[in-house]
Amino acid sequence: MAYEVTATRRRPQSFKSLVGQEFVAETLKNSIQTGKIANAYLFSGPRGCGKTSTARIMAKSLNCRKGPTDSPCGECDACREITAGSSLDVIEIDGASNNSVEGVRQIKDEVLFPPQSCRYKIYIIDEVHMLSNSAFNALLKTIEEPPPYCIFIFATTELQKVPATIKSRCQQFNFRLVPPDKVKEQLAQAAQELGIKANDEALYWIAREAGGSMRDSYTLFDQVAAFSDGEITYEKIRDKLGLVGVDRLNELFALCVNGDTENALLKLDGYLQNGVSIEQLISNCTDYLRSLLLIKNGITKESLLGQSKERFSSQVISAWSSIQIERALSLFMQLYRDIRYSLNPRFEFELAVSRLCWLKSYVSAADVKKAVDQVKPLLQDAAGPRKIQVASSPADMAFAEGQKKNDAAVALSSSVESSQPEVQTRPSEPEKLNRPWVPQFSALTDSSVFKEVVSQEEEEDYSDSDPFLENEKELVEDEKSEATPIEEQFSDYVEEQAPEENNDKIYDQVDLSRVNKLNPDEVKNAVVSELIVSDGMVASNLNQTFNWSISETGIRATTDNKFQLTQLRLHEGKVLPVLEKIYGKAMSFEVVYEEKKIDAEEIVFPREVEILRDTFRGQVMGYKNS
Repeated sequence: MAYEVTATRRRPQSFKSLVGQEFVAETLKNSIQTGKIANAYLFSGPRGCGKTSTARIMAKSLNCRKGPTDSPCGECDACREITAGSSLDVIEIDGASNNSVEGVRQIKDEVLFPPQSCRYKIYIIDEVHMLSNSAFNALLKTIEEPPPYCIFIFATTELQKVPATIKSRCQQFNFRLVPPDKVKEQLAQAAQELGIKANDEALYWIAREAGGSMRDSYTLFDQVAAFSDGEITYEKIRDKLGLVGVDRLNELFALCVNGDTENALLKLDGYLQNGVSIEQLISNCTDYLRSLLLIKNGITKESLLGQSKERFSSQVISAWSSIQIERALSLFMQLYRDIRYSLNPRFEFELAVSRLCWLKSYVSAADVKKAVDQVKPLLQDAAGPRKIQVASSPADMAFAEGQKKNDAAVALSSSVESSQPEVQTRPSEPEKLNRPWVPQFSALTDSSVFKEVVSQEEEEDYSDSDPFLENEKELVEDEKSEATPIEEQFSDYVEEQAPEENNDKIYDQVDLSRVNKLNPDEVKNAVVSELIVSDGMVASNLNQTFNWSISETGIRATTDNKFQLTQLRLHEGKVLPVLEKIYGKAMSFEVVYEEKKIDAEEIVFPREVEILRDTFRGQVMGYKNS
């Protein structure tokens, strides 16, 4: 007896043996049982999933001597003739070979004659999408109103090429790809019928390679069985077909995870020297990465992975995140598309492997957003000055003053609105140096300023007995000592100048008429300290100005930022009352713009840029100050 391929030998002969198309089978069986037979059917779906076999089963069910029945006997003359393809009343036509309008005209002439030995005359036109437009048009009237004994069954793999006028006249059935589990079961039965031993891993590989097509799986099974000597194993398939197994891929990707580019490229060269084709190796790597992605997302179904989860390297799975594996999978899929137009496919493959070696450093857009969200509070802090609230009571002022560690004083201010003010301690020296937007000292709280404001006679009176000065010396000597209450330090002076019930501002405790002796920097700091509570943005903009000059009628400041220039001119009315309070008369305030000259060798970056650079460990390129 002549050899019969597995795909032909195991072709389904009944609806019950139709694998993976349960919906189609049940629908056709019910229509036959109820006698609701349509004039035309259109079967569409991928190759090798049972379209032509279903058409033949349908023909046998309608023409069986025991029928019409949903379970043809397969023994009567009609069933055997249809199975053998020799029935005169069941005509199979290849649409690719008979696509002209003349073939359709011949069909139109034949349908006028009733069937000779069967109940129905059935035309099965395979690959119907290959018919020409003229042939389709010639067929329209025939399939719309055929004789009652005539049925048309069309099969196609490209439904979109079939005209809508044909589709509307047919009952459409969409055939699906067969799941790998069911393909593996059919392959195991085929191996058992042939007396061949086959392990599950090998059968799963064949099922996955077939891509859901039963005919392709049987064809590949026959090919593997031919060289397996009665036992099909994955190792034999790997060696004979030039595949790179999961064990070898574990070795290659482990080198990529460790960033060992040299050995990874050498390992790739070894695979190619053994005769593995580049296309096959790319396909194996893509399939491996897909399996890693499934495992990373908690999917361990063996039919999807192709082998058990334990076969994959745990080192590779734990080293890469899901996003990084997605990136690698996308890289290899693009590589497969690029090699057909590449100067040298091997160069493309080596470049992809080299990129995998630094994949652990890949940062996705989602990770960047998360990092920016974490840095956002720092950026907001850098955008403007912090609002500093200090206690207005003498005891709290003494506590704040006691936080001084070196010769620099604290920026103090008092809040009128706060009924229970809090104390803001002075930042440490490194923090102070890294936060230039915070005023570094207050002109009206530094002891040197008091020496200039108070007359020479008052300074002599207080130089020996003032507890404040003595306490300041103690703080310099011992940084951990606590400050004495300010009512003890300023007991005489405060009683004269500012009674205890008047806690409006620090300036109310000093003779502000004498502040005209201050230099421009001290005036600037005094204004900033006053405004930092009421309007932090204006105070921040003032603090970044420079070259303050004082005349008898007003003050002029300079800025190199146009935004600051606009803001200060808009809020000039907030600065003038402070100057008038300090000098005891109306003073003008003017801000001028001066373009900043930047030395190309020494560029000082804004604090915001430095924070971003340090956070992401990068460097600033092409910076230009605006």
